[in-house]
Amino acid sequence: MPDQTENQGSQTGGVYSLPGQEFTRDSRYIPTRILKSVPEGADAVPVEPGRYRLVAARACPWANRAIIVRRLLGLEDALSLGLPGPTHDADSWTFDLDPDGLDPVLGIHHLKDAYEKRFPGYLRGITVPAIVDVPSGEVVTNDFAQITLDLSTEWVDFHRPGAPDLLPDAVRDEMDELMQVVYTEVNNGVYRCGFAGTQEAYDKAYDRLWSGLDTLEERLTTRRFLMGDSITEADVRLFTTLVRFDPVYHGHFKCNRQTLASMPALWAYARDLFQTPGFGDTVDFQQIKSHYYEVHRDLNPHGIVPKGPDLAGWLTPHGREQLGGRPFGDGTPPEPVRATERPPHTLLPT
Repeated sequence: MPDQTENQGSQTGGVYSLPGQEFTRDSRYIPTRILKSVPEGADAVPVEPGRYRLVAARACPWANRAIIVRRLLGLEDALSLGLPGPTHDADSWTFDLDPDGLDPVLGIHHLKDAYEKRFPGYLRGITVPAIVDVPSGEVVTNDFAQITLDLSTEWVDFHRPGAPDLLPDAVRDEMDELMQVVYTEVNNGVYRCGFAGTQEAYDKAYDRLWSGLDTLEERLTTRRFLMGDSITEADVRLFTTLVRFDPVYHGHFKCNRQTLASMPALWAYARDLFQTPGFGDTVDFQQIKSHYYEVHRDLNPHGIVPKGPDLAGWLTPHGREQLGGRPFGDGTPPEPVRATERPPHTLLPT
């Protein structure tokens, strides 16, 4: 069982900050892994199709990446998907989109129930994504970074034919370094701005975020994807922040030097991914805005959700084909998203 030391400070879906200080994220996740072969004594359980359920709210960027990877790899039949609503109460994500507010597989109203089933008195954030063991009803892991890596490497026997290689060996070391930069400077950087406790902390976070985005803008000016000619895990991780940037982070988190739509390479790159099967067809902008603006009452006391921005630009031509490359490398696109998993407010044709 992981350390259960309680964090003092404000909690919002696993986000922690102390008044008057820089934002910090509690990154002590449940370390249990789901492995193809479990070594004796390891904190792990075996991969078994149909045994586990991925609980991942569309609103959350960390959960969105798990939904994308599951879809790109074609794991729909091996790993079921539970979808909490975009908002949550003080201590748990809830299944308010399902009939009677009850997850149809787990039979619970609150994700917290799965955490408490394994760890009575669990004191940290009830975060998504989480993978739950269906027979026992216990949470297995909420380690969002490890979850997607393991979907690529440990669940390979259940990948669809033509599944892309999201972790290519030839560039893995460079990609790991880049993904760390994407996490610290961009994925977490927007939160560092939004939850800064002082002007000094905010100014520092703002400069750091835009330095990171400027570096990525330059990198993507000459290459179609972060690692070259095809999509990798690195692109999944950057996309889920970019797709939320103008609707949420620009205003709500004060990341307002400029909009994503005014950055030529990043904006075209984001549209390229959005229009690629497996990316935009997992996105629900209405749920995204509802989550941030309704839940973060410390930043938005009245819970007013803005009408804008205009989202039509996501479907405009991006022109990235001129840089060459094949999005899926030697693989193929996934089949159209299943009707039962289509976002209710998708921008894409159904």
